[in-house]
Amino acid sequence: APIAEMGLPIRVETRTGDTPASRRQRQRRDPPDILLTTPEQIALLLASKDADYLFSGLKRVVLDELHALVTSKRGDLLALALARLRAIAPGLQGVGLSATVAEPDDLRRYLVGQHPGEPDAEEALADLVIAKGGAAPDLSMLESLAVMPWASHTALHALPEVYALIAAHKTTLVFVNTRWQAEFLFQELWRMNDLNLPIALHHGSLDVEQRRRVEAAMAAGKLKGVVCTSSLDLGIDWGDVDQVVNIGAPKGSSRLMQRIGRADHRLDEPSKAVLVPANRFEVLECRAALEAVKAGGQDTPPERTGALDVLAQHILGMACAAPFSADALYDEVRSAAPYRALSREDFDATVDFVATGGYALRAYERFAKIRKTKEG
Repeated sequence: APIAEMGLPIRVETRTGDTPASRRQRQRRDPPDILLTTPEQIALLLASKDADYLFSGLKRVVLDELHALVTSKRGDLLALALARLRAIAPGLQGVGLSATVAEPDDLRRYLVGQHPGEPDAEEALADLVIAKGGAAPDLSMLESLAVMPWASHTALHALPEVYALIAAHKTTLVFVNTRWQAEFLFQELWRMNDLNLPIALHHGSLDVEQRRRVEAAMAAGKLKGVVCTSSLDLGIDWGDVDQVVNIGAPKGSSRLMQRIGRADHRLDEPSKAVLVPANRFEVLECRAALEAVKAGGQDTPPERTGALDVLAQHILGMACAAPFSADALYDEVRSAAPYRALSREDFDATVDFVATGGYALRAYERFAKIRKTKEG
């Protein structure tokens, strides 16, 4: 790692659902200088009584592949966490990274605190820095010699040619859209593996140790091919990967660009990728995605309105950390971009739901999660 090579006294650690409990406890006692983590882990840390101790000195939050978060409930959770972090560490700087952005202003709003309660305030936007693009991708669609079926999701007709592509390159990532497809195509590739090529499988349902073994083998350049799902879509630089094969329609040009970028992950090298339609209808989708990528088009969904069930989870977490003022928390929540239009009525109803369980559980005292103090 560059930090270790330079001999810098900087401690870098990860914290995910796979991190051992002993390490998580140590991190709370003695936080590292840099923590690589997830929205869920940040939410858990903010729900602890020592949240102020952990984050009061926080200087910067870097959000990699931000476009993949802002359109989901995980993004809502992260936006609320950022609002809380800004309250704990007022000088906090947010930095977002993305290579596939359709509407940059949506992400710029997300990174800074909003001011919906101030009618004369200008819309808050983070500064925008656009880096120079790299080499154009080398993208093509496989024209199989076999007869293509009208209905299929496996691309079995083209698998011998996919195998030949794997054999002809250093390391190939074979992307599919579901875990079942990954398991099925992995088995089929092994059945025809007369050359005994080292081919592995990677998806989110596999045991964490098995995933780590595959990732370590990839990093060491020991694998010719990896059949994978979106578990390898984002933010990973595998030096020996020189080809990406996408089985089936990629479900959008932004997602395809993300996958293409896994190959030859260098600024001056074109990323090589091959689209393999699984049936005749997918030929049209693949052709449209190919043309969109070549034209530089993006299709990231627009900014979403924050979900109330995520807000309920956040309110409960804040109550676990310390007593809160409903007025102050409402203002803090509305500083998060997805919740800047949240009405006080919806906020109070969500607080009441957390406190009583809603109309269905209101009569049962044991389901009350939070209680109002005399001070309010």
